[in-house]
Amino acid sequence: MNVASVEEIRGCFPALERSHAGNLVGYFDGPGGTQVPTAVVKASTDYLLRHNANTDWRYPTSIETDQLLKEARVTFADFIGCSEEEIVFGNNMTTLTFHLSRTLGKSWGPGDEVIVTQLDHQANQAPWRSLEEECGITVHTAPMLAESGKLDWDALRKLFNQRTRLLAIGGASNALGTVNDLEEAARLCRAAGAYFFVDAVHMASHQLMNVAEIGCDFLACSSYKFYGPHVGVLFIRKDIGDSLLPPRLPCTKGYLPESFETGTLNHEGIVGAAAAVEFLAGMSKFDGSRRERLDAAFGTLTVRSHRLLEFLWHGLEEQRGVQLYGPGPNERRTPTLGFTVKGLDSAAVVERLASDSGLFLSHGDFYASGVTEALGLGQQGLVRAGCVCYTTEEEVKRLIEGVASLCP
Repeated sequence: MNVASVEEIRGCFPALERSHAGNLVGYFDGPGGTQVPTAVVKASTDYLLRHNANTDWRYPTSIETDQLLKEARVTFADFIGCSEEEIVFGNNMTTLTFHLSRTLGKSWGPGDEVIVTQLDHQANQAPWRSLEEECGITVHTAPMLAESGKLDWDALRKLFNQRTRLLAIGGASNALGTVNDLEEAARLCRAAGAYFFVDAVHMASHQLMNVAEIGCDFLACSSYKFYGPHVGVLFIRKDIGDSLLPPRLPCTKGYLPESFETGTLNHEGIVGAAAAVEFLAGMSKFDGSRRERLDAAFGTLTVRSHRLLEFLWHGLEEQRGVQLYGPGPNERRTPTLGFTVKGLDSAAVVERLASDSGLFLSHGDFYASGVTEALGLGQQGLVRAGCVCYTTEEEVKRLIEGVASLCP
C-alpha cells in the first residue's frame, strides 16, 4: 500500500488513547477542529526551545526563524498550488478575511455590490457585510435550497451585474458537507469582472486544492481543521495583492506577502501548520514531490472517508426519528453529516452520546446560522458528525448504535 493505513495514522495521535464512558473516545468533532499528531507538536516545541527569535536580524536564531517561515510558505504554496509570495499568514481565517475586506473596501462605495451565500459560515459573511456600514456598498445573499442543502445557483446567477465587485463563497459547507461548484463560480466572476474569494476552511481537510484550477483570486483556510495549530492562511493572487494597500505600519514591506501581515507572527504556530501539511504528505509511502505525495494521500483518504460516510448515512437513515440533512451519499460532498433526533435537542443528543458511548460530536449552527434558519431548526440546530483520517469503521458503527439507543 502506498498510503499509510488507518491503524498507522492513529498511532500518530496521542489524543486517540483517551477513554470516556468505558470506551476509547471516538472523535467526530473534526469539522470544528481535528486532533493533532505528535509530529506537529514536536515541530512547534522544537521551534520554541531551539530557534525562538524575531525576524530579519543577523544572528543565528533570527536567521533560522526567517528560514523556517520561508519554508512554511513554500510548504503551503505546494498545498494549495501557488507561489510562496502569495501565501499570507495570520491569526485565523476570520481575521484575515476582515483584513482583506477592509483593504478592498477602500476602493468601494455606494453602488458597488458583493455577493455572499446563505450556505456559508459567518466568517465568510460578516467581513463583507461590515462594508455596508463602513463603505456604503450593498451585499446580496444567494439562498440555499433547504430540500437539497445546496446553493440556489439560478438565484446566484441573477445577482451578478456590472456593479458586482466580489463573490465570497465556501468551498464546502461546514454544517452539511455540501461541496460547491467553484469552477462555475469562477466563470460567473470572470464574466462580471468581479473578484472571487473562497472560504476553504472546511474543504481543505478533505480535498487537495489548486487555486489556478479553481480560478480564484483569494482563498483562505485554517490549519487546525487539518491536524495543525490555530493558524490562518490566505492566498492572494500576486498581481492583485501588490496593487492593494492594506492597513499596515510604515516600516512594513509594501509588497506580498509581508504587506498583509500585521505585527509579529505566531512563528511556532506557522512552523506547526507547515508540519501538519508535511504530516499529510508523509502518509504517502513513496519518493515524489510534496505535491505528488499530497495528491496520493488525499486520494486515498477521500475514498476511505466516503465509505465511512456511506456507512454512517445508511445506518442513521434506518433509525426512526432521525432526520438527515444535505446532499446524499452518492453526491459530491465531504464526510460531514448533519442530523437531528426527534424529541431531543441537539445539545442533549451530543451530551448523551458522550456520556453513554464515548463519542464526541458537535451541535448547534456551527456559525452557519443561515443553514439552520433555512432548515427551520431555530435554536436547536444540528448534530454534526465528521469523519477524518483517523476515523474507523468501529467508531461509525458505535455512533449508529448510540443514536439508535436515543430514538423513540
